[in-house]
Amino acid sequence: MDRTQTPKVTRTIFGHLPDGTAIEMVRLCGDGGFEVRIITYGAVIQSIFAPDRAGRLADVVLGRDDLAGYAAIRRFLGATVGRYANRIANGTFELDGDRYQLPANDGANALHGGLAGFDRKAWSVTDIGESPVPFVTLSYVSPDGEEGYPGRLATQLSYSISGGIGLSVAFSAVTDKPTIVNLTNHSFFNLSGVEGSGDILDHHLTIAADTYLPVSAAGIPLEAPSKVDATPFDFRSPHPVGARLRDANEQIQIRKGYDHNFCLRGSVTNAPRLAARLEDPSSGRVLELLTDQPGVQFYSGNFLDGTVTGKYGRVHRQYDALCLEPQRYPDTPNRPAFPSARLDPGQAYHHTSLYRFSASRRHGRIQGKSRGTYDIIRSLLVGHDRVRRRAEQQRRQKQTATTRRLGLTLWE
Repeated sequence: MDRTQTPKVTRTIFGHLPDGTAIEMVRLCGDGGFEVRIITYGAVIQSIFAPDRAGRLADVVLGRDDLAGYAAIRRFLGATVGRYANRIANGTFELDGDRYQLPANDGANALHGGLAGFDRKAWSVTDIGESPVPFVTLSYVSPDGEEGYPGRLATQLSYSISGGIGLSVAFSAVTDKPTIVNLTNHSFFNLSGVEGSGDILDHHLTIAADTYLPVSAAGIPLEAPSKVDATPFDFRSPHPVGARLRDANEQIQIRKGYDHNFCLRGSVTNAPRLAARLEDPSSGRVLELLTDQPGVQFYSGNFLDGTVTGKYGRVHRQYDALCLEPQRYPDTPNRPAFPSARLDPGQAYHHTSLYRFSASRRHGRIQGKSRGTYDIIRSLLVGHDRVRRRAEQQRRQKQTATTRRLGLTLWE
């Protein structure tokens, strides 16, 4: 078949729910083999195939091979999360003098929409096509009172290929009663490829945030945003994810790593702006997250515990992947000072995020700690032998002054 005739969008049956509902898989194809696979159960991103610096493709998100895997164990792998992503303290909030009680599914708190949130629903394909770019639009209507939330919420979600090797994710929603809305995608990324056995501790992360939200042991914000200065939460210049996981920092210790909201500069914006950059020095794959949301929840995969086997027969273990979830802040309905999550009749909720992939030509440079200190930390986390081999390889590689300068001035 001629390349110009190769379909950029395909649609197949992925499986059936116990009640007979058909769950579809939609494949959106971009340039150079870039491909995104979406299933209508939970509006899940099941796979993303992205090229490395040599053009080799790898799947870079955790997922399951079949529908039974997604339905059996809830891990939010690539899922659309709602009505309210993240946590609400004690599962309760007040709106216009009325108090609403949500199911507590994370200790005493409500997490990611409740017992059966949007990640457990069968979404419908309402539009699909290749013009002007490959896209699919999904919809789900949440009835008034579902999981304790007020109002009938009609939600649409469009996935589309952007720039050839990027994915645009655009949410919209309307309600017939005052309610709260906070939707996000919950993909777990490993840019070295989830087919292999590598983790994300060597991934270099940058986040455009001067403050973050300290949390309780249960993940509920304690207070107003705190400055990231002189803390393990300072990702304003690139740092390896694992470089400071052993620091004597209470916030790192109580969540076994990073599981915190970073307050992005500019709060809510009219158009997506660069919020975070993730790079795997080994493969060269780069992910840039652009969003119009006020926060990004950075989760370093702390509670992946080996109880789930994902695609390619790989068991998901601690730090095997990370999440960058653009959203409103956690517990916003109980925090008047936070950017509002309220939606009223006659208004429309909008959230657009862009996941833009590329590949760097050369290996990046460790920032913020000496090579020797970093190797000690890395050895403690994943074993000395592999660290030694990686360090030997990295020391042999020469970096240009231009690469070093770009790494240092990303957001200065």
